[in-house]
Amino acid sequence: MDRTAGAPDLRVGLIDGPVIVKHREFSDARIEPLRARDVADEAAQDAVALHATSTAGVLVARRASRALGICPGVTLVTRSVYTAPGARNSGTATQEELAEALVEVTDAGARLVNLSLSLAPGGREGRRAVEQALDYAARRGALVVAAAGNDQAVGGSPVTRHPAVVPVVAYARNGRPGRLSTVGPSIGRRGVGAVTDGLVSLGAHGGLRPFGGTSAAAAVVTGAVALLWSAFPDSTPGELARAVTDSAYRRTSVLPPVMDASRALDALRTARR
Repeated sequence: MDRTAGAPDLRVGLIDGPVIVKHREFSDARIEPLRARDVADEAAQDAVALHATSTAGVLVARRASRALGICPGVTLVTRSVYTAPGARNSGTATQEELAEALVEVTDAGARLVNLSLSLAPGGREGRRAVEQALDYAARRGALVVAAAGNDQAVGGSPVTRHPAVVPVVAYARNGRPGRLSTVGPSIGRRGVGAVTDGLVSLGAHGGLRPFGGTSAAAAVVTGAVALLWSAFPDSTPGELARAVTDSAYRRTSVLPPVMDASRALDALRTARR
């Protein structure tokens, strides 16, 4: 974060809920909602708007705020997936809506996409739509970072099982994984973790709120990747993914280790030499 705030021409996609873009801590941020309904009112109190605003705060809030504001220099492209009747209250998106959003943010130029959302159970067609959208994003040169989930289970989803995705779990400061983090074989092999204890981000009415779990962890990893990509703009998505995941020190069958961003930076610097 001392080296760069992120490159303005790096477009980062945020697929989540509607964002409170008029929050005072976004005053200097480049936020581009794809549709009018991707913007939440300043006083919005529903869970999906607060979640999306907190996630955006980890990424592009002012560095002077109490939110992390890891990469405020990038351009954030936002797309809400909670458009079906009742979806904004339930906080659950359909697989078809996620697939459509993935294609849209990729077509809008996003090279890095953050996913932190709860998917409704779907059938074979929905899973296939998500897989095809992730394939499309990969072909377009985009890297997807996704929260593993907070289901306190061993498993995965069509998102975390996809080879073009970096799944993320939450860790506590004591080095233990978050109590509710979902883990699984694909998450353990290709994922990383991030510490989220005590993290604070943006909320309603220009205020702050606690923010944790795998959603916060995914935002931290997305922010780190955005800074790395800004520092090494010629890197490929595969190189970035390897640098971030190989920065971890140990692997188990279902649980990924914590990301070491400094080590990832050294790996990319060495590769460029």
